[in-house]
Amino acid sequence: MSKAFVRESEGDDEENLSPALRIPPGTRNYITPAGYARLKEELEELVKHERPRIVEIVAWAASNGDRSENGDYIYGKRRLREIDRRIRFLTKRLDIAEVVDPLQHGDNDQVFFGATVTLCDTEGQEQTYTIVGIDEADATLGRISWISPLARALIKSREGDSVRFQSPAGIREIEIMEVRYAAVA
Repeated sequence: MSKAFVRESEGDDEENLSPALRIPPGTRNYITPAGYARLKEELEELVKHERPRIVEIVAWAASNGDRSENGDYIYGKRRLREIDRRIRFLTKRLDIAEVVDPLQHGDNDQVFFGATVTLCDTEGQEQTYTIVGIDEADATLGRISWISPLARALIKSREGDSVRFQSPAGIREIEIMEVRYAAVA
C-alpha cells in the first residue's frame, strides 16, 4: 500500500524518543525560561520559514511531471514529513511546559529544579551540574535533566548533605558542596 494512504499515528513522536527524553506520564514538562524560548523559536522557524520553503520546492517538483523518479519531489515530501513530525512534537512539549525560573529560589540552600549544584565524590573530585528540563539537558555543558537518577537523588537535599544514588557504574555517594540559583542561558 502506498504511504500516501497510511496515516501516521499521533503517538509515534513520543514512542521514538530515547527513555532519557520521555516525560513521565502525568507530569509537566518543567523547563527554564531560556529553554522554553529556544523551543518556541525553533517551532516558529519551522512554521514560518522552513516548512513554506519546502512546500514551494515540492510544488515546483510536482509541476515537473513524473513524481516517481523526481528526487526533489521525493526528498521534499520526506523532509516535509520530518518537519511536520517535529512541529507536532514541539507543539505538544510547549503545551505541557511548566516554565520554572531558577531565580525564584533566591538564596535557598536546598536543591530544586534550576539549581546549580557543586558535588564532591569519594575520591575528592568536584563536579558542577545544573538541573534543567528534559529538552535542555546536555552533559557536555553540565546540564542534567530533572528526571535523571542524579537529579532525583539531589532534589530536596541541602548543602553539606551526603547523597547516594544509582549510577551506570553502580551505587555512588556524593557530598553537596554548594547550591546556587542563577539564570540558565
